[in-house]
Amino acid sequence: MRWTCLPFAELGVQQLYDVLALRSEVFVVEQQCVFLDIDGLDPQTWHLLGHGADGRLQAYARLIPPGLKGPGALIGRVVTAPLARGGGSGRALMAQAVAECARLWPGQAITLHAQAHLERFYAGFGFTPVGEPYVEDGIPHIEMRKETSA
Repeated sequence: MRWTCLPFAELGVQQLYDVLALRSEVFVVEQQCVFLDIDGLDPQTWHLLGHGADGRLQAYARLIPPGLKGPGALIGRVVTAPLARGGGSGRALMAQAVAECARLWPGQAITLHAQAHLERFYAGFGFTPVGEPYVEDGIPHIEMRKETSA
């Protein structure tokens, strides 16, 4: 997989279209969640895109800088294209997202709001639950955090 991590202002029109299409395909259509995906945060965040050998977007995560939604960094909108699942793309995406957060914001804790059924998956990257599970858009979630060192 070929990784690109860019601030919003450096995304090309096609890249932005591909990101929004993938997020809509998975979060709105597949998971049947009616929510405002375009929430005003994209212009203030970094965007991690994983393209396959065919050039198609296969994995994506939004990296939110410390101070925007909490004291540390936040990984959100974590998504793998349906056709790319089962081959390790999700693990590669999370490993790259954690590495990019460490590069962009060294020493900052990283938070994510995981779908509860993926708690063990994220634990494999050093994330631990914070607080109690909650329901967001009809799906059980749990906040998780990874402490890092500079």
